[in-house]
Amino acid sequence: MDDKRNIILAVVLTIGILFGWPLISGYFFPPSAQPIVQAEQQAQQDATGAAPNVRGGPMAEGGQAIRPIDAVLGDSQRVAIETPKLRGSINLRGARIDDVVLPTHRQTVEEGAPPVRLFSPSGTADAYFASFGWNGEGVRVPDANTVWTADGNKLTPQTPVTLRWSNGAGQTFVMRYSIDEDYLLTVAQTVENASSSAIAVRNYGLLSRIGPSRDPSTWTIHTGPVGVFNGSANYDIDFETLDEEGDQRFSTTGGWLGFTDLYWHAALIPAQTLPVDAQYRKGAGNRYQADLTYAPAVVQPGTSLSTTSRLFVGAKETPVLDRYMDQQGIALFDRAIDWGWFRWFEKPIFYLLDWLFRHIGNFGVAIICLTFVVRGLMFPIAQRQFASMAAMRAIQPKMKALQERYKNDKPKMQQEIMALYKTEKVNPLAGCLPIFLQIPIFFALYKVLMLAVDMRHQPFYLWIKDLSAPDPAHILNLFGLLPFTPPSFLGIGILAVILGITMWLQFKLNPAPMDDMQKQIFAIMPWMMMFIMAPFAAGLLIYWCTSNILTIAQQWWLYRQHPVLGQPAADAAKG
Repeated sequence: MDDKRNIILAVVLTIGILFGWPLISGYFFPPSAQPIVQAEQQAQQDATGAAPNVRGGPMAEGGQAIRPIDAVLGDSQRVAIETPKLRGSINLRGARIDDVVLPTHRQTVEEGAPPVRLFSPSGTADAYFASFGWNGEGVRVPDANTVWTADGNKLTPQTPVTLRWSNGAGQTFVMRYSIDEDYLLTVAQTVENASSSAIAVRNYGLLSRIGPSRDPSTWTIHTGPVGVFNGSANYDIDFETLDEEGDQRFSTTGGWLGFTDLYWHAALIPAQTLPVDAQYRKGAGNRYQADLTYAPAVVQPGTSLSTTSRLFVGAKETPVLDRYMDQQGIALFDRAIDWGWFRWFEKPIFYLLDWLFRHIGNFGVAIICLTFVVRGLMFPIAQRQFASMAAMRAIQPKMKALQERYKNDKPKMQQEIMALYKTEKVNPLAGCLPIFLQIPIFFALYKVLMLAVDMRHQPFYLWIKDLSAPDPAHILNLFGLLPFTPPSFLGIGILAVILGITMWLQFKLNPAPMDDMQKQIFAIMPWMMMFIMAPFAAGLLIYWCTSNILTIAQQWWLYRQHPVLGQPAADAAKG
């Protein structure tokens, strides 16, 4: 029976590694190329052309008192941003995109909760903004203090806005902003040279933020710097990397770079056919920056030069990211979501779940329907599993006799048992196949519920207000009647208890194992999984509880097809 013991231990360890380690690591270990022209360094040049400190510019504004965001926003002239999914404004001083909120996503599930804010201006506690500009050689370029002139006061999908600034020496700098119905802003940068001499310029774009992501990065989910360089996604850099190793540089054609949080994303997207230098940087204090710089270009007298870049700022909605990748040609833009190795399996799970939700209207019910689909697809495999269990049960008396006969000769006993399997045409591994098949399905659903903003704040019924969050009805505080919140590893909710009970009943309905080690594992596994799974998303527990209930019903039906298995199971249930 050693082979069975090893199989069961492997299953337990696999489940523990897949689902236990993210919980443990998150609880005990919370997160914390070619030479590139410093984009923000040139952006801060004054009229004399003197270069600022290398850590200066928009990234390293220091000495400012932190003020309320409303006060900071009221200090400057602004162009409003208004789309179905974005609200905010562009600061005409420095042409910064530094005020962005998401009206369709709220900070909490409470009624009247404020919208999620992504971008905030300098001088606020969570400063986070984007900026586009030029580096210049022998030419005065706009900087962080330049006040631009706008031809409109509101940027919408129907009304682009153009900003202009002239340096008084014959050069005019133009930025034309347009935006779509979702989260993509297009910036066309143009230099018009009316002087009598040629000038050399380099376009740049940057993202600057204060502090790392508030969402912890785990071994299964990446947050922080992320990008696609030369057709390959890079998740190897995080905020800690920048703290310890300094600047990270890349040269690439196309692609994109930015910062990602669990649900939100900001990315600079260069023209996909042009080479750029890209980098991530750690600035003074707690400032981080991602920037890109195009190759130098010469603007001849009487001509103009334009370069078009794009900025994504918004929620990581899977259909939107896929559409930008397929229709806008943004290389691997779906990698903004760290699906991991099983992306090919997780995204179909997401789209099936999303389709069910759009037709049903309740995400919890959609999860239950998904469970029916999965169990239906696995029904033929489960039938073979039960047939194998019945065959194993039928030969157990012969196995018992072999174990007794060769109890002092383990190698011989294993040899005779394998011969018995061959003679009786029994596969001892067949009963484990559904378990192993369930693991990737379960892990895929785990990643979908953890990563897809489409699932965030989706309610079920009764006390479940957010299926992407843990069950809030904790047993230890009497479902909220006692004035304290248990720590996550002790937050046993109603769904976790149902999970433990259904798993225990499922094991009780199985034939009683002959091996003592198996009996011990089966006895503790339901309650161990109850503790492990309690802090996970309520939607995940609903899936597992539903799957267990369907398995129990399936066992009852299949016992009628295999009476030799049903009687021992009934005896075990009574015991």
